[in-house]
Amino acid sequence: MASENIITSIDIGTSKIRTLIGGFAEEKSRDFHILWVWVSNSYAIRKWNILDMEEFKSNLDNSLEEAEKMSGEQVTGVNISFNSSSFDVITSKGIIAISGDEVSQEDIDRVLDMARNGVDLPNREILKVVPEYFIVDLEEGVKNPIGMSARKLEVIANIFSMNKNILGNMKKAVADVGIEIYDVYPNLLVAPEGVLTKRQKELGVVCIDVWASTTWVTVFEEGSLIFSSVIPIGWDSVTNDIALGARTAIDIAEKLKINYAEVGLNSENTKEQEIELSRISPNEEGSISNIYLSQIISARYEEIFYFVSQELKKIGRDGMLPEWAVLVGGAVKQQWLIDLAKKTLRLPVFIGLPVEKEAMSETSISDPVFAGVVGSLILGNRYGHRWMPLNINFTGMFQSLIKVFRKILP
Repeated sequence: MASENIITSIDIGTSKIRTLIGGFAEEKSRDFHILWVWVSNSYAIRKWNILDMEEFKSNLDNSLEEAEKMSGEQVTGVNISFNSSSFDVITSKGIIAISGDEVSQEDIDRVLDMARNGVDLPNREILKVVPEYFIVDLEEGVKNPIGMSARKLEVIANIFSMNKNILGNMKKAVADVGIEIYDVYPNLLVAPEGVLTKRQKELGVVCIDVWASTTWVTVFEEGSLIFSSVIPIGWDSVTNDIALGARTAIDIAEKLKINYAEVGLNSENTKEQEIELSRISPNEEGSISNIYLSQIISARYEEIFYFVSQELKKIGRDGMLPEWAVLVGGAVKQQWLIDLAKKTLRLPVFIGLPVEKEAMSETSISDPVFAGVVGSLILGNRYGHRWMPLNINFTGMFQSLIKVFRKILP
C-alpha cells in the first residue's frame, strides 16, 4: 500500500473544538480522505481568550484522544486554526537585489523577510507573510517570479499578526497536552482555502467569514489574495441586540435567534404573532413579536453586510466580482441571510461548503463551520512545516511520552 501524508488540524472556536485527521496520497494536493472528524464542547474560551487554562487543556486533550482512538492514528503534531479579534492584517513592501542572473527561491525568501522586517509590531507576533504580487525590475503583477531574469525583486505582501500573549497562551495549552504545533493559521486565510475553487480565485471572489465577534473579508483575483480586512462585528452583536429588545438574558436571546429568526417580516404581508419567552425557558416571562424580532436581526446583519460593501468599495470591487460572494462561518446557513446579503452587497451570494468526503466518522464536513479546519488541513499538506519555525517545548515532549506509555502499558 502506498504511503500517505497523515495530517491533523484543530479549529478552536468559542464553544467548539473541531478536530480533523486526513490522509493525502500526493504532496501539495487538495484531495484527501477523512480518517476521523470530531467535534467537542469547549467553554473555557470567550472571544478567543482562554479563561480557564486547565479546563481548556482538558477539553483539547479529550478531543485529541477521541480522534486518536477512532482513527487509529497517534497524533504528535497539529495545525491550528482559529479566529481572534486580536488578528490584524497590514501591507508591507520588500525590495532586494537579485543574487544571480535569475530569481530563485532563496531570493523569494529574502524579499519576504525584507517585507516582514519592514514593519514594527510591538507586542504582536507575525503569523504569515503572504505575497500579493511581485515586481520584477519594472514589471508589476508577477505571481511567481522564479526563473525570471532580473536585477531587482520587489514584493507587496500582506502581514498577518496577532497579540503575542493570546497566541502564547494558545501555544502553551497545546504544548502542555504533549502535542507539537506545526503551524498556526488565522481563519481569515484558511476558511477561503476550504471552500473556494481555483477558478473562483482566478476570476474574482469575496469570502465573508461571519463569527461571534468579528467578520472577516478576503478578496481573491487572478489566483492571489488581493485584499483582506476585519470588521469588529459578528453574530454576538445580533444576540446582544435581541437581549436588549426582548429584555431577556443572553442565552434566551441566542435561542430566539436560532429557533425563531426570520428576516423580512412586516405588518403588510405577515400576521404579527407574539413569541412567549416561556417557550424557551419556563422561568422566563414576557414576549416579543415575530415582526419586531425580524427587524432587530435585519438591522444588525444589514449593518454587517453594509460594512463589507464599504470594504469592497475601498478596492473598487463593490458589486463587481464575477464569482460572487461566498459566506462561511457559524451563522450563515439560513436562506433569509443569503437573501439579505444579496440585497445589501448587490452580488449573487451562496454558502461555502467544503466538499464532502468519504469517512468512517458520522459527522459531515459539508458545513460552513468546517471551512477553517478543512483549509488548514489542505495548507498543512501544501506547505508542510515551512511556514513557521517549530518551538520545542520539553515539558510537552515529556508529557507526550507519558501518553504513549499509558497506551502501551497495562
